[in-house]
Amino acid sequence: MFNKSNYKMTNINEKNGSSVNSIGNGSVFDGNIITDADIRIDGTIKGQIKTKGKLVLGESGFVEGDIICQNAIIAGKLNAKINVQELLILKSSAYINGNITTNKLSVEPGAHFSGTCSMGASIKNISSSNPNGKPKEKEIKAIS
Repeated sequence: MFNKSNYKMTNINEKNGSSVNSIGNGSVFDGNIITDADIRIDGTIKGQIKTKGKLVLGESGFVEGDIICQNAIIAGKLNAKINVQELLILKSSAYINGNITTNKLSVEPGAHFSGTCSMGASIKNISSSNPNGKPKEKEIKAIS
């Protein structure tokens, strides 16, 4: 089925970072995915996804599980926590139920989001804790 020349070609593509993983429409994948390359999902994934590249969730795509990636474009349904190191783009057809952690966020009109969102370069430093472990509440005053 696979000969040595096909195997070598695959390795060359992976080393150059030009490979793109794809889960097609109608496919169902149950398990975790870890990759250095970009990934496009038009099918269903139940499990954790970790990529050093870009994740694209097409309109027919559905993910139930945690996601960690460099950049992401979401046009499908996501029932998970998503952690994006750089830019997260929510297309108008996106439906997210879960928590978002990202450096930058772009949301098109029509996108649906239910959960929490933490943004910025220093996300972990956003809230300070009291000695009792509860976040400090800060008073916000309106300026008129």
